[in-house]
Amino acid sequence: MAYTVGQVAKVAGVTVRTLHHYDEIGLLSPSGRTAAGYRRYDDADLERLQLIRYYRELGFPLEEIAAILDDPAADPAAHLRRQHELLTVRVKRLQEMVTAIEFAMEARKVNIRLTPEERFEVFGDFDPDAHAEEAEQRWGGSDAYRESNRRVARYGKDDWLRIKEENEDWGRRMVAVMSSGAAADSPEAMELAEEHRQIISRWFYECSYEIQTGLADMYLADPRFTAHYENIAAGLAAYLNEAIHANAIGRA
Repeated sequence: MAYTVGQVAKVAGVTVRTLHHYDEIGLLSPSGRTAAGYRRYDDADLERLQLIRYYRELGFPLEEIAAILDDPAADPAAHLRRQHELLTVRVKRLQEMVTAIEFAMEARKVNIRLTPEERFEVFGDFDPDAHAEEAEQRWGGSDAYRESNRRVARYGKDDWLRIKEENEDWGRRMVAVMSSGAAADSPEAMELAEEHRQIISRWFYECSYEIQTGLADMYLADPRFTAHYENIAAGLAAYLNEAIHANAIGRA
């Protein structure tokens, strides 16, 4: 099927002027022309244009794109594989940038005093302000929120590294208990649920059993928190929820 330059421009989302330029530099010349000299593009031309747009999106200059596409040793599947690899790297880098920006926003909000290097060293996916913020939003816990801000404002790098280490150690032991087949209301699981509460109380704000069970419910209701625990181990969010409730009942 033959397409006019206007049709190609509309379908591909480029300007007619761009297509004229591609033709002039030999990057994308139409396969045919009418008797009056008007350009006519076929399906193969559209496939080449698609590849050009992919490479342009990746930041390749037009001269390099032409060299890649005109390489006789390559084929369309090879081009797509290469673009997939490049995009994967780019997505990973962009995700790292998003994580860094999100951290900077949280750090500014809670007044964390760390250098950029220290921030990246200390924080993985742990959000030091999440518990206090959610507590304030859900239970009107303004006192807890203010207490958390007051504490974290004076924490330095060593404090945050210790918090990180404690949380990671707790997570490993919680996963070990769950993986052993122990029930969520077993003494081992309930003891770690109690430790979870104590970690929050020690570093951020006084976490009562009422607040902790509210947090536990949020771990299942809020996809952000569910994903955090599921990334540690599949099923951990539900297991922790049950262990926290069992511990609160047992200690009531």
